[in-house]
Amino acid sequence: MNPVAKLTSLPLESFKRGQAYASADVRVANRIGLEKLGATYTEVPPGKSSCPFHVHHVDEEMFVILEGKGRYRFGSKVYEVEAGDVLGAPCGRAEFAHKLTNTGTRSLKYLAISTMAQTDVCEYPDSGKFAVGTRSDDPEEFGFIGRADESLDYWDGERDSAL
Repeated sequence: MNPVAKLTSLPLESFKRGQAYASADVRVANRIGLEKLGATYTEVPPGKSSCPFHVHHVDEEMFVILEGKGRYRFGSKVYEVEAGDVLGAPCGRAEFAHKLTNTGTRSLKYLAISTMAQTDVCEYPDSGKFAVGTRSDDPEEFGFIGRADESLDYWDGERDSAL
């Protein structure tokens, strides 16, 4: 384990989804031995976002803008951001939902730092989805993405027997 990492030397993994989403990312925190604090270095091309408008109900996030310009949608407000800005994304309420979009002509580069709860719930207000999941190296970890269209009673489907 090396406690030092050079962001510009780490191998980025590229991602693209449709016309609106693209990024190249690398998880940094685990590379320098951290387990309870998350950090991901991200590069987003012009006109793109790395993820949809969302809010975590357990994990907090902070974004440090290293290069470029962007638009930070936070709840019902929009903020223009640039290199040197630090953005907060508290957890727990829909009014803290957020999305960062590159509005510049070159890559938007930032460091995303977060708490690392074992289990998190993430809400996506624009699409009405939510996700629940646990962090683990186990391939059978719990995870679910869906919509709350069907609400069930606590006892729904449970067997009516003592054993």
